[in-house]
Amino acid sequence: MAITIKSEREIELMRESCRLLGIVHKEMEEAIRPGVSTMDINIIGDTVIRKLGCIPNFKNYNGYPASVCVSVNDEVVHGIPNKKRILQEGDIVSLDAGLIYKGYHSDAARTHGVGQISPAAQKLIDVTKASFFEGIKMAKAGNHLHDISNAIDAFIQPYGYGIVRDLVGHGIGTSLHEDPQIPNFAQRRRGPKLHAGMTLAIEPMINMGRADVDWLDDDWTVVTEDGSWSAHYENTILITDGEPEILTLY
Repeated sequence: MAITIKSEREIELMRESCRLLGIVHKEMEEAIRPGVSTMDINIIGDTVIRKLGCIPNFKNYNGYPASVCVSVNDEVVHGIPNKKRILQEGDIVSLDAGLIYKGYHSDAARTHGVGQISPAAQKLIDVTKASFFEGIKMAKAGNHLHDISNAIDAFIQPYGYGIVRDLVGHGIGTSLHEDPQIPNFAQRRRGPKLHAGMTLAIEPMINMGRADVDWLDDDWTVVTEDGSWSAHYENTILITDGEPEILTLY
């Protein structure tokens, strides 16, 4: 496993890539309301990325046909935007997007409510987000990678939610997916030691029901096996000699 350590120049490029992605996410979030199609959101994301002079890194990645993954309710990740898929009052929708700025990638995801959502759906979104922040308390130079995984798992377990095991976080830099893989569930081994200059995409994917998932016939969309709803929260972070820096917050 070769985990890249970014130089100061590379870190500045990563910061800018992630700052611009924050703008994209804010524009997409403001468009979420009942009656909007998942394709509408994709078009907004793609348009803003290109207006900022960047490239959507999801578009054509291993054949993925869109610039934004738009996943609704029981869709965990990689939902393909469709003009016929209309958001309804009470839905939850996960937006996962990234871009390339001067050769450097950024990646972030958020789950949002559509109009008024149930308390149970809001709790799922809030707990998923909180688990990310619990995880990155351990994202410090000198700690080990799986300290992050174990912290996310320990936070989620009391809620009885399912932690998706088939998909994990990842390193990021000049490629969208670099080493290491970052599980969101407890690990027996400690994993590699963390060093300042590592850039990681930490992304808990949490199901209201069981952890099991299936892939739809489009070979992309991941859904919960039991039909329960799912939430996703992801940021690109930088390991430093002190507290981690969250690059994609906006």
